[in-house]
Amino acid sequence: MNNKILSETSKPFLQFLETWQNELPRYNLVDVISHPERVAILSMDMVNGFCKAGALASPRVNALIPNICALFTTAWENGVRHIILTQDTHDPDAIEFEAFAPHCVRGTTEAETIIEFKELPFFDRMVIFEKNSISSNINTGLNVWIESHPEVDTWLLVGNCTDICVYQSALFLRLQANELRLRRRVIVAQECVNTYDLPVETAKALNIMPHDGDFFHTTFLYHMALNGVEVVQGFQR
Repeated sequence: MNNKILSETSKPFLQFLETWQNELPRYNLVDVISHPERVAILSMDMVNGFCKAGALASPRVNALIPNICALFTTAWENGVRHIILTQDTHDPDAIEFEAFAPHCVRGTTEAETIIEFKELPFFDRMVIFEKNSISSNINTGLNVWIESHPEVDTWLLVGNCTDICVYQSALFLRLQANELRLRRRVIVAQECVNTYDLPVETAKALNIMPHDGDFFHTTFLYHMALNGVEVVQGFQR
């Protein structure tokens, strides 16, 4: 099927997708975290290398910071104590750099947590897991944390990128629960996740693959919902 035909045959679905996204519900955060000891917030890759500076830094991701900080603060004020940060901390010769430009190398400022998180009064109570791939669950310590906290049955996911690290973690948590027959909620709020944008013309000039941020953000939110992840617009506080 060529692109011209795809653009025609997929038009009804794309129109549906826009409507679906615009009509996402908004949850009351206090209700979601009514049993705070059973809630964990998982934040992915809110580091300088994706927010502030570097080859993969994106203004779309940087714009998430106020919403995520507000979520952290409200959750903490309501008793949530499990806030986990998984963060790219790559070896200088990381194999991932064959797919993505070098970024967040261990020991550089790119690999450091954003200052806005560090300035939160409870930052020292957060748990940080370094990762050397787009997966938060492979060789990071997160799986051990999950096993040692069986009471946690509600996960709120934030950060970037919607279609890469967030998607990987959401599907892992959802599919693991399915396999083990665990009652687990996995919730992703659109206003707290995003992905980068690389227009076609820019990508052509750089001889790399383009990445339409709006398309991939929406499509992967929908695919998470197809797999049982609760996708919402955001949280009423």
